[in-house]
Amino acid sequence: MTPNQIMQIFRDTAYVRTGGSAEELRCAEYLIARCAEMGLEAHLDPFAVDMATIRTAVLEADGQVIPCKGYLCAGSHTVEAPLYYLRGSDRISLAACRGKIVLFDGYLGYWRYRELIENGAVGFITYDGNANYADFDIDQRELRSYVSKGEKLPGVNINAKSAIAMIERGVKTVKITLEQDEYAGESRNVVLDMPGERDDIIVFTAHYDSTSLSQGTYDNMSGCVGLLGLIEYFRDHPHRCGLRFIFCGSEERGLLGSKAYCAAHEAELGKIVLDINIDMIGCIMGRFAAHCSAEEAVVSYISYLGCELGVSIAPRQGIHSSDSTPFADRGIPAVSFARGAPANTATIHNAYDTIAVMSGEQMAADIDFIAAFADRMANAAICPVKREIPDKVKDELDRYLLRKK
Repeated sequence: MTPNQIMQIFRDTAYVRTGGSAEELRCAEYLIARCAEMGLEAHLDPFAVDMATIRTAVLEADGQVIPCKGYLCAGSHTVEAPLYYLRGSDRISLAACRGKIVLFDGYLGYWRYRELIENGAVGFITYDGNANYADFDIDQRELRSYVSKGEKLPGVNINAKSAIAMIERGVKTVKITLEQDEYAGESRNVVLDMPGERDDIIVFTAHYDSTSLSQGTYDNMSGCVGLLGLIEYFRDHPHRCGLRFIFCGSEERGLLGSKAYCAAHEAELGKIVLDINIDMIGCIMGRFAAHCSAEEAVVSYISYLGCELGVSIAPRQGIHSSDSTPFADRGIPAVSFARGAPANTATIHNAYDTIAVMSGEQMAADIDFIAAFADRMANAAICPVKREIPDKVKDELDRYLLRKK
């Protein structure tokens, strides 16, 4: 795949494609068509996802309307209460949440939400964006079912500049009005099989959905282009292992595609010897890395391979917040490749994730290295990676998957 071909794919997919949306399906069909152009047949593997349509989302601060977006799947409510800015997570700070609508920094994670519930909050406000940027973008967020566990507080998301202004002027009372229709929807994985000489399988994963503001070129159409490049490579090169390529849907909504795949295909997981995941490569700036949810020997091997091929790469043992994680949690060793850009050169989950931060030449170079690693794994007499997950990685999985705080 040439740099020009790579950049054309980025141009073709330069649109928002959130999990479960018509645009996500449009992109899935595009990926299937690209496989067909290579003479290979991919198919859709659908799975259920929670969906919602917001009818009304209003935030009033001492009577002044503040631009906001309501949290999807957070139910329908009208609630008015004192505003409380939660600055810390100590017991004293949390105790003051009772009976308040709580504004806090960062994302609405599982443990933060449980703290709000347990300490009697009646609603919440999050914010994103950057106070120093000219835009007034607001991300569309959702209350995920594994976070709420059926206990739904009304919530809205606002821009950082609004959050600062509310605290600066000492807003006393806020009112959230949230009305929405919630329903069961559908997202899809795109799956392509390339049988080998043996029954064992190497799985390749990359997600193709984006967040609500983002074209998702870097995060993660770059990974999907990586998979297409690997498909093209193995179409023309032998491989002893069977290969399965999975373009995962709804990753940005909590790794839903890879989780759904592992749940639906549990009987086949025993044949999978390795997952090779790609999530964000090919940006103009940044360092190449490999996150290895596997034995330490894999870290050393990738480091040696970098020396052999003249590629600077920083491998480490540990999980990556991507579609490799559900496979590792099922006992399947995984390697997730990424090129991490400094935040001031390429950001994600916002409107600045576009083709402008990408390099076709760097994409091609990253794909070449991943193909070299994958070729060695796919053509080994037996897969050299032990099918076991080290205790250190298991502990990281427990924390990431919310089994341990």
